[in-house]
Amino acid sequence: MPFEDLETQRLLLKRLATDDAAHIQQKFPHWEIVKYLDSNAVPWPYPANGGENFVNNVALPAIQNQKAYVWSLRIKTNPDEFIGVIGLYTKPDNNRGFWLSLEYQGQGLMREACERVTGYWFNELGQTVLRVAKASVNDKSRRISLAEGMKVIRTEKKKYVSGQFDSEIWELTREDWLKQQKQCRHRHESR
Repeated sequence: MPFEDLETQRLLLKRLATDDAAHIQQKFPHWEIVKYLDSNAVPWPYPANGGENFVNNVALPAIQNQKAYVWSLRIKTNPDEFIGVIGLYTKPDNNRGFWLSLEYQGQGLMREACERVTGYWFNELGQTVLRVAKASVNDKSRRISLAEGMKVIRTEKKKYVSGQFDSEIWELTREDWLKQQKQCRHRHESR
């Protein structure tokens, strides 16, 4: 399966590259970004080589083995500025993860990126179910899942960087996603 760059109305999603490690090291290690991430996946305090380790030892090998599809996020009007990461993963119950630089949060950009990679998951990769895990207290991430029509199918305890919380497993089936896409197109066409 070819792994390609993607785009949305406002964003460029570029395949993660070795050069992105320095950007990750600068933009990622902020408490507001990491506090609701899996403590098994994110070391805290974030080490000085954390971005390099993630890119070279985690993300790129997973991409090479077709177990992940990871993109850097960039604004179309400033394509050289790295603003975050979004990825799709073949992990059970955790198929999508993301983070966004603090200065770009609250503008609907991550929702836009999620919409595009969810389409990639179902259309290009031919998957039938998308599942994501998130801390129940992570309201921003929960709003994205709700907007996509996802449903909570299970809750369990999980350790996050900021402590142990209920972790919700959200699910969206390809069938439900296609119905929602059809409804959105119908609403858009009837305007």
